[in-house]
Amino acid sequence: MRVMREFFTVDQRRLSFLDFGGPGIPMLAFHGHYNEASVFAPLAEALAPRWRVMALDQRAHGESDRAESYQRSDYVADIAAFQRHLSLGPVPVLGHSMGGVNAYQYAARHSDQVTALIVEDVGAVVNADWSLTTRLPRQAPSRLALASAIGSMAPYLECTFRQFDDGWGYSFDFDHTVRSHKALTGDHWGDWEAVTCPTLLIRGTDSVVLTQDHAREMIARRTGRARLTELPAGHVVHCDVPDQFSATVRTFLSHLPTA
Repeated sequence: MRVMREFFTVDQRRLSFLDFGGPGIPMLAFHGHYNEASVFAPLAEALAPRWRVMALDQRAHGESDRAESYQRSDYVADIAAFQRHLSLGPVPVLGHSMGGVNAYQYAARHSDQVTALIVEDVGAVVNADWSLTTRLPRQAPSRLALASAIGSMAPYLECTFRQFDDGWGYSFDFDHTVRSHKALTGDHWGDWEAVTCPTLLIRGTDSVVLTQDHAREMIARRTGRARLTELPAGHVVHCDVPDQFSATVRTFLSHLPTA
């Protein structure tokens, strides 16, 4: 794949995205907190050439600008602007964690723009936990030292590692991340139930974010329009079991009427 990083401007803020390229059908992807668009590289490779993944660095993540606000409507508006910038018709959307809420809220509020929805390990009621921001080292003298200081969390965060003048840190900002977490917390049943397109909910069996009972209630409230798949993973399913995650997504997409 020939991955291209591109930029566009929304309300005087610059947003960045990765186009993983290829001749396939477009699909939009949205990462969670502490991550960025590049986390979807393995998925994009696994889905090619049938599908062409385009992933947004959401506000205050990756190479996208920080913002004044991180309300739910702000993230949804960014996705709408992203899709307009790409000049795409209706497409499937996929999101993990915070990006999963963004994806289903976009699908609910812009139903004519979304053909299918894939939500990875997040619920319709969210009690966002930003305690990781209190445990992560802010910086280290080298990339290796930063990974070592993070320990077991390093594989989940390494895509965000950046070198700065005073050492190595991350592509996300801690204070902005906390603000975004606070704005994510809430009851989003209305949006989840309003989604009308085919939906796949993927849950990690060892997730500390999405319980099995809550996931099953999400499916029950959308009888016939959503299904649940559970994989042997934690919250970051696409990282813990990348091959199984990609295969699950590929199978779901292959059964869409437009696929």
